Amino acid sequence: MQHKETKKRRFIIPIITMSLNHIQLNSSLVTSLYRNSLIETDNVIAKNEKKPADTANERDEIKKNDSLTSNQVITLSAEIKSAEWKYLGDYKKNCLLIVHYDDITYLPDKQLNFLTSILGACKLSLADVAILNLSNAPSSSHKSLSEKFRPKATILFGISPAEFEMPVNFPEFQVQPFNQCTFLHTPSLEKLESDKILKSKLWVCLRKIFDV
Repeated sequence: MQHKETKKRRFIIPIITMSLNHIQLNSSLVTSLYRNSLIETDNVIAKNEKKPADTANERDEIKKNDSLTSNQVITLSAEIKSAEWKYLGDYKKNCLLIVHYDDITYLPDKQLNFLTSILGACKLSLADVAILNLSNAPSSSHKSLSEKFRPKATILFGISPAEFEMPVNFPEFQVQPFNQCTFLHTPSLEKLESDKILKSKLWVCLRKIFDV
C-alpha cells in the first residue's frame, strides 16, 4: 500500500512541473487575459517613431518657417501703421481729434471750418492736431490708436468711449485722464455748432485741456 502511494506522488509531481513551465493557451484565453493591455502593430510603431536625424531636421525646418511667418507679420503690421492710417493735420502737439463720417475721407467742409475755428480759439491749428475719420481707419479701438499715435489729448466728437472700445466709461463733457492721455467725448460737430449751451460746455473743457 505504501509502495503505491509513493509511486502515485512521484507521478503527480512531474505533471505539475510540466504544466507550469510548458503551459499553452489558446487565442481566446489570451485575449481574455490581456484585454486591457496596449498592443502596437508594426504600422503604428512605424508611424509614430522617427529617426533622431529626421526629427532634428524637421525641428530646424519648423523653426525656420516660424521665423519667416513672424517676420512677415511684423512687416505687414508696419505697413498698416505707415500706409493705411490717413489723417488730416501735422500732429505736432499730439492732439488727436476723432470723428465718424461715412463715405468721406475726413469730414465735411462745414464741420471742418467749425472745428478749425474751435482750434483757433485754443491757439491751435491743423498743424498741431490729427483729425481722424474712424470710418476709414484700419482699427476703431482705443488700444490700436494709442499704439499708433501715442496722443497727449484725444477728443471724440459724436463717439462714445464704448464705441471707441475703451475699458472705462465717462459722461459727455467730462475731462478724463486715462493711460497717460486726457480724453474728452462730446456730441457731434453738427450738434455742437447748432447749440450755444453745448458750445459753452465744450469751451470750458477745452480751456482745461489746453490751458487757455
